[in-house]
Amino acid sequence: MYITTHSTERPRLPLYATLLCLICVLILVANGVSLFHNMQSLREANALQTQSARVNDRLQYLNVVVTDAESSVRGYFLSGSDAYLGPWRAAPGEVNDALQELNKLLADSPSQQKNLTQLRNLLLRKMGLLGDAVNVYKDGGLNEIVKISEATDGKSIMDEVRLLVVIMVKEQNERLNARAATFYKEYQETIAMGIGISAGAIGTLLLFYQLVRASYATRVEAERALQHANENLEHIVEARTEQLSVLSRHLISVSEVEKARLARELHDEMGANLTAISMHIMAVAAKLKYPQPELASTLERARAVLTDTVELKRRIVEDLRPSLLDNLGLGAALDAYCKDFAATTGLACDVLITGDVDAAAPANAIAAFRIVQESLNNTAKYAQARNVTVCLEREDETLTLEISDDGVGIDADAASKPKSHGLIGMRERALLLGGSLKVQRGVNNVGTSVIAEIPLGAPGGSAAGGTTVLGPAGTTLAPTAAELLSELHPSAGDHIPSSPPYSTRRHTLPDLDGQVR
Repeated sequence: MYITTHSTERPRLPLYATLLCLICVLILVANGVSLFHNMQSLREANALQTQSARVNDRLQYLNVVVTDAESSVRGYFLSGSDAYLGPWRAAPGEVNDALQELNKLLADSPSQQKNLTQLRNLLLRKMGLLGDAVNVYKDGGLNEIVKISEATDGKSIMDEVRLLVVIMVKEQNERLNARAATFYKEYQETIAMGIGISAGAIGTLLLFYQLVRASYATRVEAERALQHANENLEHIVEARTEQLSVLSRHLISVSEVEKARLARELHDEMGANLTAISMHIMAVAAKLKYPQPELASTLERARAVLTDTVELKRRIVEDLRPSLLDNLGLGAALDAYCKDFAATTGLACDVLITGDVDAAAPANAIAAFRIVQESLNNTAKYAQARNVTVCLEREDETLTLEISDDGVGIDADAASKPKSHGLIGMRERALLLGGSLKVQRGVNNVGTSVIAEIPLGAPGGSAAGGTTVLGPAGTTLAPTAAELLSELHPSAGDHIPSSPPYSTRRHTLPDLDGQVR
């Protein structure tokens, strides 16, 4: 037996638990925003670093292209071979491509755009001077070139180009360093924020741990209390059940004792009185037979009624305590009762008896007889059967009784229903003598089978001795059925006269005028 509680209201979290959940959500959101911002900063820093590296590469490339172009023109001047003019011819296109790429890379920096414009002008001037020098060489030779070089300042242009490249590279590096410093500062702030978020998360987890621990301890305590209550209730129910079982067995024992006592009193006292009345009526009727025949006839009718009363008394005695059970034993009593049952109900009732069952003590015999009575009564009422078989067998010190029919059968839970008083009574009779009884479906799931096992040597099974029925606290309730039955059991010289089993047919009485009513 267990106690369960059901609440109709939905359980709600306490306010502090809700606040902790909100704090956890806010911490997770802040952590996510911080992580996203860090990723953006890192992406921008990487992009700027890549841009700076590309700008430096393009600037150095322009310096190299112009220097190669100038060197190729000088080689042409010295050798006069057009093969040296390859780098010079390719230089304008390469310079233009590099300048366009630099313009895209430095589009977000106005100062670098200004420097790029100056660099473009210087490179155009330089490329123009180299082109003029080549034309002059073709027209006037090397001497004209020498004159032009003395008149022009080509070296200063290259110096300006180199200086401007250095300035642009330095400015780009400064920009990269500034961005790196900003990123490092943001990184430090992010670390501090991460430490704060982690500390908050740890604190929240500790609070959650305390709450879960307290909730778990409360639940364990409640479960233990509930288990303890269930165990107490189980003990109480077991004790009450045992008390009721003991009381039931005691009532069965008392009932059998009372039936035996009543049967003996009916047989001895009422039987003697009825016999005396019959003898007195016969004596009076004999004296009045000739002087007053009408009165004698009335007395004869009264004697007939008295005879029927005697027969009624004998049937009542048989129902209370079968005389065959005491005179001829358990086997004969069961055989006679089953024949009378078959004649009364019209069912085919077979009896199979194996072993010396008549040696059973009175308590065992009456228990087996009552179980058969109740089983056959249930068969006649509910089974809708056509055939019933009663098997009684003795194996060593055990009586095995089986009553089976071919009826509709019994449900699996019918035997345990509280209102199954007949089945409970049969089981209690078996338990009273230390035996057992079970009710189940018959062979091939057809009909019902009642199987009882009653040990002959169990407490209460001996006529000479017995035990005492005890209550749960060990107190004596009453003498056992065997002791009481042994006291009331008729002796060998005081048996109740046996008679064939009678059915409980309706009793009819004749009127004083001799008519049956």
